[in-house]
Amino acid sequence: MKLHELSPAPGSVKDVKRIGRGHGSGQGKTAGKGHKGQKARSGGGVRPGFEGGQTTLARRIPKRGFNNIFRTEYATVNVSDLEKFVDGTVVDAELLKASGLIKKELDGVKILGNGELTKNLTVKAAKFTAAAKEKIEKAGGKAEVM
Repeated sequence: MKLHELSPAPGSVKDVKRIGRGHGSGQGKTAGKGHKGQKARSGGGVRPGFEGGQTTLARRIPKRGFNNIFRTEYATVNVSDLEKFVDGTVVDAELLKASGLIKKELDGVKILGNGELTKNLTVKAAKFTAAAKEKIEKAGGKAEVM
């Protein structure tokens, strides 16, 4: 293959649409913008959410509740999900992430007591429910708060 033999893939190169270049071009005179009006002007159009001066939807709808930006949000894992690990494994946030049980660590990992556990595991997490702690220790493992 030589440089003069190279060509782009078929359909990948298109001619630029030349707007406002006479009525013979098919996009002449008003250049596809119609006649007059706000959208025909340079810089014409309205910002997103603008409703022509009418009070916007975001301001018409009643606001309720409270958004606590300081709350701690935990990534949760059930005790039954820990069953997939081998006996004697040290289960921490990195391992849970690697195994796909959690996507993000958020503010820490919380182990919930849903399901049963038969494996002897050392689980390191930010929080445990009482039921989860009991089930881990009953199976011969350890629940360590980090």
